[in-house]
Amino acid sequence: MANRSLYLVSIAFLLLINNFSSANAISNIEDDTELDDNEEVEGSNEDQEENSYPIVDEKDVIILKHKNFSKTVKKNRSVMVLFYEPWSKEYEALLPEYASAATELKGEALLAKVDATEVYALTKIYELEEYPSVLFFIDGVVQKCYLGKKTKDAIVAWVKKKSGPGIYNVTAIEDAKRILNTDDNLVMGFFDSLVGPNCDILAAVSRQEDYINFYQTSSPEVAKIFHIDPNVERPALVMLKKEAEKQVHFNGKFTKLAIAKFVSANKLPLVTRFSKESAQLIFENPVKNQIFLFATSSDSVKFIPEFEEAARFFKGKIIFIYVELDGEDVGVALSAFFGVNGRGLMALVETICIRNLGRIFWKANFRLSTSLIQYQRLDVKIVVGKNFDEIVLDESKDVLLEIHAPWCEHCQKLEPTYNELAKQLRGVNSIVIAKMDGSTNEHPRVKVEAFPTFFFFRAGNKNSDPITIDGSGSIDEITKYLKEHASIPFKARQKPSSSSPVDADISKRRKNSDNNNAVKDEL
Repeated sequence: MANRSLYLVSIAFLLLINNFSSANAISNIEDDTELDDNEEVEGSNEDQEENSYPIVDEKDVIILKHKNFSKTVKKNRSVMVLFYEPWSKEYEALLPEYASAATELKGEALLAKVDATEVYALTKIYELEEYPSVLFFIDGVVQKCYLGKKTKDAIVAWVKKKSGPGIYNVTAIEDAKRILNTDDNLVMGFFDSLVGPNCDILAAVSRQEDYINFYQTSSPEVAKIFHIDPNVERPALVMLKKEAEKQVHFNGKFTKLAIAKFVSANKLPLVTRFSKESAQLIFENPVKNQIFLFATSSDSVKFIPEFEEAARFFKGKIIFIYVELDGEDVGVALSAFFGVNGRGLMALVETICIRNLGRIFWKANFRLSTSLIQYQRLDVKIVVGKNFDEIVLDESKDVLLEIHAPWCEHCQKLEPTYNELAKQLRGVNSIVIAKMDGSTNEHPRVKVEAFPTFFFFRAGNKNSDPITIDGSGSIDEITKYLKEHASIPFKARQKPSSSSPVDADISKRRKNSDNNNAVKDEL
């Protein structure tokens, strides 16, 4: 590789390593609120609302309400549910594709939709804040939030992958050519037989990946179409991408762990363009070290090739991400978040060998931590990276820790309850109520996939993994949990007005709902 230098002269170029987390990940919920299961599940669209959208054939999309939601997702093994707002343009664009997918998947999986404005309780249970949102259920348990492409083919492939075997046999050359033309990212296995231990290993890995299709063949002619040498020793494996790096061949030991690492390290492009679609792939990737390049679309042409060149040397260690500085979709917002405005030079290095670009940061092995802040008088203790061990890992204290983000709306809604909880437990010396900003701090003892996440560290047992708990309950519910699980028994002092603004709001909604004889849609 050429030993070229990257000069940052006229571009706002920022290199950052960050342990980024997704703010709106959907938590696995083992069950939903039990609604009226005596109501019959309707399988037709007789009660579908009138709207001004173009006519769409929705004959195979099931309309869900409160009365039939619970029974439907439990009665059918695989159910995809679209939560929507009737006036949404995104919903209008998605509906034809969704309806077509429902028809193609008929008999394999059930596709349904529900008006989010009519099911307040359900949207709170599943922590939905943006619409349309698509959830997938297996045997009544929510599995994933669908974040793939909004096309019929993408939806069908994703559902089949989740509800089917996860890996598909390719025996005909015509099928091979079609797959090669339509799939953006795929893995092909070349085996002596389409059944056996090696096939089982690849199938197991396939079920861990949401947006990559896995195939297998025993045909040398088919293997050749997928750029596998027909005479290669089997098993053989290749990943094909419609990116700068077109193909990557697997050279390791054929084990589940090795293949999973191979797929994880190679499924993203050498340089991933940050977008709403790619964000989830970045957030869910086990590789948490990231380098961001902020550049305008015109300037990026000069720098991305060298950025890609550096990325080849750090697969599986660092994700290289390009943010279009003048991109109106996410570029402007993300640039503002990191403080990159493009009005002046921002550089960490002025001259650097591109091959050593990642190595400099990789060897640094630093973790995010804001400056150590002392808020000794606050009921909720503030934890940062530098004082984490001192506060959270204190063996003499039971510690409830919330990992939050300042921009997280759900965190903001829970804050009054959390503050009130800490106030009520102020006189209990053995317990600490704390919080840490996960967007600017990190620690190896807490792995966060969504905000907020609540961890409970028991006194005298800090070497064990913390307990992840549901922190969205009422003050009484959380207090009860702490009393039952704390290593050191305690008694909370009672206050006449223990309800937080959040609790009061929920109570008010309940009362209004009862008075109006509305459908029960509150928590």
